Amino acid sequence: MNNLRFATAIHILVLAEKFQGQLITSDFIAGSINVNPVVVRREIRFLKEAGYINSKKGKEGGIFLTKNAADILLGDVYKIVNRENIFGKMNQTNPECPIGKQMNANLEVLFNKAESDLIKTLNHKTLKEFSDDFQ
Repeated sequence: MNNLRFATAIHILVLAEKFQGQLITSDFIAGSINVNPVVVRREIRFLKEAGYINSKKGKEGGIFLTKNAADILLGDVYKIVNRENIFGKMNQTNPECPIGKQMNANLEVLFNKAESDLIKTLNHKTLKEFSDDFQ
């Protein structure tokens, strides 16, 4: 599941917001999340492509927030890192079964609605509001 990607991306963005004006390294971020820096660099790439952060290379390099944290909606971050439906793939059902042949179509409607509701809920909170929950 991709929910770790979302948690990692939010963690990176909160750190960038909390350390505004400073360059933070992927090693520092990885230490905070307790993951390999390679995992952090992958998410940094997505966040950079989305325009939320930028980076400076080199020994004194690191990442920094490029958008105002109050303008970053958590639902938008979720959509960037989760390209697949939150519920994942469906079973290959039996097309001869009266229930099986309809199951995936009905599940798709249900899953899409649930994910849409999740994104709406996340979009009620900005990165700034979420970051303010941390001391």
